[in-house]
Amino acid sequence: MDMLSFDFMQRAFAAGIIIALLASIMGVFIVLRRMSMIGDSLSHAALAGVAGAMLIGINTSYGALAFSCIAAFLIEAIRSSFNKYAEVALAVVLSGGMGLAAVLISLGKSFNADLMSYLFGSLVAVSSQDLIIISILGSFLMFSMVLLYKELFAVTFDEETAKLAGIPVKAVNICFTLMTAVVVTLSIRIVGALLISALIVIPAAVSVQLAGSFKSTFFISAVVAVFSVISGLYISFLFDLAPGGTIVLIAAAILMVVLLVKKLKGALN
Repeated sequence: MDMLSFDFMQRAFAAGIIIALLASIMGVFIVLRRMSMIGDSLSHAALAGVAGAMLIGINTSYGALAFSCIAAFLIEAIRSSFNKYAEVALAVVLSGGMGLAAVLISLGKSFNADLMSYLFGSLVAVSSQDLIIISILGSFLMFSMVLLYKELFAVTFDEETAKLAGIPVKAVNICFTLMTAVVVTLSIRIVGALLISALIVIPAAVSVQLAGSFKSTFFISAVVAVFSVISGLYISFLFDLAPGGTIVLIAAAILMVVLLVKKLKGALN
């Protein structure tokens, strides 16, 4: 039977493609800004939000979004106190989010099994309501990235020059981190909290190796991410595997092939 005849697979593919586009485009800025760990930091905060929402009986998407947005503000607040050591903010939020998630999960022992789909992703986890939320927020994020493209470009490559040019660097940084938080929250259903950082970083890493211009970096990153998601969902359906892990392994394999080919070319030259 064709897998697309199942409603849950239609939702999974639709949500997966939207998430792949968002994660890959955000990933380019994240990698170039040397903030590759931000996905891990925000995803652990989002996981704590999921556990907290389950504990008090509200929609897990709201809990994940609230906690990841709070974490985004904390990252920027801590970053401003450690100008030369920006990675400290990511480490603090990552460890704090992980600790809070562990405590909340231990308080709600009865829902530990339900958390597996949030850790590694699930094909059946995306509901019709989730798809609507992903579509609406995804469209808003894409519009925001287009609107802020010049500012994000300037801040990514040189914050000091951007300040001199009159760009509100602090506001742009906060907006960017909040957008990343929303992408992470939306991605948990398909990829899982423990693996979303890889989907953000790996396609961008591939594109940095192959792209000849800044704009082509976005295109290559998006192609790698969409291919990884589609093939990963297909394989995970056929062999009953965790979709998040399958998607990430495919993306990682693409990166390894690209690096190997480049190394072989370098050796031959």
